[in-house]
Amino acid sequence: MFSDRRADFSLADLHSAIDTQRRRQGITWEQAIREINLDVDSGSGRHPIARSTVAGLCTKAVAEGDGVLQMLRWLNRAPESFVPGCEALDIHRLPDAPSDRVLRFDTAKMHAALDAQRKTRGMTWRQAADEIGGTTAASLTNLRKGGRIGFPGVMRLARWLGQPTAHFVRITDR
Repeated sequence: MFSDRRADFSLADLHSAIDTQRRRQGITWEQAIREINLDVDSGSGRHPIARSTVAGLCTKAVAEGDGVLQMLRWLNRAPESFVPGCEALDIHRLPDAPSDRVLRFDTAKMHAALDAQRKTRGMTWRQAADEIGGTTAASLTNLRKGGRIGFPGVMRLARWLGQPTAHFVRITDR
């Protein structure tokens, strides 16, 4: 199996980094959440990240990917900086986006890359899923429809592809 769970993205470390940054700035959790959400208003069509979502990072095994991207953006950290043994080089930086835009995973682009890698290696979707670990063939093929993806799974996919996670991030209106 390709994926070593000990080398997964650490949601608990993400929570700790948010708390450290919050304390460093001398702000409350509510203020930090507002900043992470870029002060999303009710008419924007964007769904703000709830305080409970951030608090849950301490205990959850999986977190919604686009929400984690906004947290990483607030911290100005690359996703790889939360993976033991990975160095966050400049090439791993998330795209700079204006404050009225958000970061989202381009799961269709990720699917295309996975499909190309799988075909190059002469693998079935099931073989690729088995090698990546922690996913199924159906989950991989469903990425072609776009939609959401979670952490730490997205990091396993990028690692299997040998590409920085930021390569699969796009800037959107919401």
